[in-house]
Amino acid sequence: MNKLRKFFEGKRVLVTGHTGFKGSWLSIWLLELGANVIGYSSGVPTKPSNFEACLLKSRVKHIKGDIKNIVTLKKAFKDHSPQVVFHLAAQPIVRLSYEKPQETFLTNIAGTVNVLECLREFSFVKSAVIITSDKCYKNREWYWGYREDDEMGGNDPYSASKGAAELVFHSYCESFFKSKGDICKVASARAGNVIGGGDWAVDRIIPDCVNAFSKGKTLSIRNHMATRPWQHVLESLSGYLWLASQLTTDIENINCNPFNFGPDQKVVESVKDLITTFRKYFGKGKYKYQKDMKGIKESLSLKLSCDKALKILKWHSVLSFKQTVKMTADWYKHFYENKKVDMFQFTKNQIQEYVFDAQKEGLEWAKGESR
Repeated sequence: MNKLRKFFEGKRVLVTGHTGFKGSWLSIWLLELGANVIGYSSGVPTKPSNFEACLLKSRVKHIKGDIKNIVTLKKAFKDHSPQVVFHLAAQPIVRLSYEKPQETFLTNIAGTVNVLECLREFSFVKSAVIITSDKCYKNREWYWGYREDDEMGGNDPYSASKGAAELVFHSYCESFFKSKGDICKVASARAGNVIGGGDWAVDRIIPDCVNAFSKGKTLSIRNHMATRPWQHVLESLSGYLWLASQLTTDIENINCNPFNFGPDQKVVESVKDLITTFRKYFGKGKYKYQKDMKGIKESLSLKLSCDKALKILKWHSVLSFKQTVKMTADWYKHFYENKKVDMFQFTKNQIQEYVFDAQKEGLEWAKGESR
């Protein structure tokens, strides 16, 4: 039994946004760890979805509720008394935030406030991780990675909302969660450019590839030379899970702290490299370059420094760029080419393979421990 299982087995864990891409993967991993998962979400954001492909509605306690509605959120807390909380519910698309700025700000800021209010009110919650984004930083197009104490900001509504959510988190920490006594321990987590199987969100590069390649259509791409530190969804989730487990320990500088979870600095590839590598492992696909007629500005580079996670949590990424893309392409190939495949089991198998790779790397969270 590794250290994550020892912490989560038998615990009641609430995941907001459990129907989304990252939330559904997190829910599956928590089930694999023996947790009792309670999900809170306003609905399934895409069709298809990882949530439906893995039949998660029948595997978790599924609660339909808007994160902006504190009444229904508090009821979920009262009814199920979660011991651990992961807050992922959000409007997560940059370009959509230009079309729906008010919805983006309300969901990402007020939703975070509502979760923090619940954490402040209910003493049965012992550990909570507030997930924001790498885009919370004021992006100066630096060549080096942003550190946790760098300036918050963002020109587009999505980035601004995530920076604001981090400021809300900081305020609640300074005002409430640093108090002594029986109070929830909290931290925030920042990650970005996450890929993996089961993502069909609009205006993301891998879902765009899948939607085009699976139908024999030609993909149109913009900013093909923009570089990103791509990482598999399991990399960030391992950080979230380990962070939640370590919050309840006596280790200093974890409670009320933000943490970056990103890939090795060497795993920075262009959009073009991502598409060509994905096409190689997916087995087919055509693409072309097309100018963005909407004129929406996108950053060309954004990296994270994960030195803090390495020093305090002994966490670092595991997968190479090719491993990351291959795992992603393999998931979609099985989904599209074999309708009889059990995607829940296939997803669990990928989690188990990732844990095995982490064990070979000697990562602390993956180490075995006696019962």
